[in-house]
Amino acid sequence: MASTINPARVDFVTLRLFCAVAQSGSITKGAEACHLALSAASRRLSDFEAATGSKLLERSSQGIALTPAGHVAMQHAMRLFQGFEQFSSELGDYSSGVRGHVRLWANMSALTEFLPATLAAFLAQHPDIRVEVEEQLSGDIVRALVDGLADVGVFAENTPAYGLDVQPFQTDELVVLCAKQHPLARSRVKQTDFRSCLAHEFVGLNRSSSLLELTSRAAEQAGVPMRLRVQVRSFDAMCHMIAANLGIGVVPLAACKAQVEALDLKVVHLKDEWATRRLLMATKKGAELSPAARLLVRQLLQPAAP
Repeated sequence: MASTINPARVDFVTLRLFCAVAQSGSITKGAEACHLALSAASRRLSDFEAATGSKLLERSSQGIALTPAGHVAMQHAMRLFQGFEQFSSELGDYSSGVRGHVRLWANMSALTEFLPATLAAFLAQHPDIRVEVEEQLSGDIVRALVDGLADVGVFAENTPAYGLDVQPFQTDELVVLCAKQHPLARSRVKQTDFRSCLAHEFVGLNRSSSLLELTSRAAEQAGVPMRLRVQVRSFDAMCHMIAANLGIGVVPLAACKAQVEALDLKVVHLKDEWATRRLLMATKKGAELSPAARLLVRQLLQPAAP
């Protein structure tokens, strides 16, 4: 049977020191960052390794490096700090008169297209609730919900969502954008199928994006490779690359309306069924939501105003 760590032998000062040493690669620098004497820092690190029963740090003339066990310890230490900061922040909200705190993670489409108006209405009705909003990739949102780092998540429907209670949120239309001088724009077509678009080079989002996974899967099913010329981190950057005629791109129309007009981009609608994409709202299965989180979920599930 594996031995367990005695919580009495680990404290936040030691965990903070361990992270500082790992990040700086130096016990001296880590001790300085934590305002500890070098001898005290060394003793704490030795005690920490003894408590875990594993060698966490590799010491050499070049400095300090993490062992495989050290990398695992570092991940958990950072998660503990994140939880403690959340704990401190939420209690601070109560002491300052704010009586609710909700962590909402959403993908770029939802955050750009649907959530601003919904959140504005919610916060106007509930000024004593603070909503902490974070933009993340759909897969990261699912993991955050499962790990308890987020209370409510909004992400694309093609994302595996095991361990979550999932409900439909909104739908968005995916379209192809291209520069006015691009051959697809010059062909004057207003609607096409995605397979025909694969004759051209693409501008796409970075890896792990649910939209990139969706289009890559569609290309695979069509039997034609998708040629990604440029990959970026946002729809705004995609639109600027497309305007520079570096390729065409698939984007949610509503989320990019402003850029389409400002950059004079050509919109080509897609005939494919998957071009009408659902966004989902989710919480952790079986989790007891706070009253503030329940109120936000109720707001998100209300029909959108026309």
